[in-house]
Amino acid sequence: MAKSAKAPASFESSLAQLEDIIQAMESGDMPLDAALASYKQGIELMKFCQAKLADAEQQLRVLENGELTPLDISHEQ
Repeated sequence: MAKSAKAPASFESSLAQLEDIIQAMESGDMPLDAALASYKQGIELMKFCQAKLADAEQQLRVLENGELTPLDISHEQ
């Protein structure tokens, strides 16, 4: 029942898959073997998402010359 172990297409698709796994596991209707396989897949998706976020943060640091600055959204457009 486990899905294939191919690399996720994107951060957004990985996050959507992770949300689906969480919903399915929270339903309580999943057999133990499927729950374990889903848990393993969820861990891999979480690691992928964390790596993508870390990469994006590093790119921001480079763009901001090593300093992340707070985002000011208080001004009206």
